Amino acid sequence: MQALTNRAKPVDRRPMTFMEKLYVPAIAKGMGITLKHLFQRKATVSFPEKKRDFSPVFRGLHVLNRDEEGRERCTACGLCAVACPAEAITMEAAERKTGEENLYREEKYAARYEINMLRCIFCGFCEEACPKDAIYMSETFAPSNYQRKGFIYGKDDLLIPDPKTGK
Repeated sequence: MQALTNRAKPVDRRPMTFMEKLYVPAIAKGMGITLKHLFQRKATVSFPEKKRDFSPVFRGLHVLNRDEEGRERCTACGLCAVACPAEAITMEAAERKTGEENLYREEKYAARYEINMLRCIFCGFCEEACPKDAIYMSETFAPSNYQRKGFIYGKDDLLIPDPKTGK
């Protein structure tokens, strides 16, 4: 039966010569590769002194946005939680009470909004699914932590500070 591709090479079974038994050509070839890599630019970045440039399409930590008046944009529609393939987003909706018009944009708001960053795969589907542009992914990456509960970000961790009060 004939092979489908011509990539198969027959095995050379002839006995090795004296020079081939010494492996000198193979050692010289390996040393050449080593010397070539010795003079190439290093891929390592000295982190505290130099910051690494990220791609313009880098997706980092999530941020909950506010409108121009400082009110929360999130209406707790749940589309971001449904779009998340890792099921990292959980939220609970609540009705806006009288006198809270300056805090929330719509009648319904997210009383509890949490993102489990250990489950998040930074795909950006939550950002694309949000009809109110309430959530977006910033250019900062997730900081390290020693405990698992430190990676569950609540609403107070994700909200941008109010431009009027600074909180």
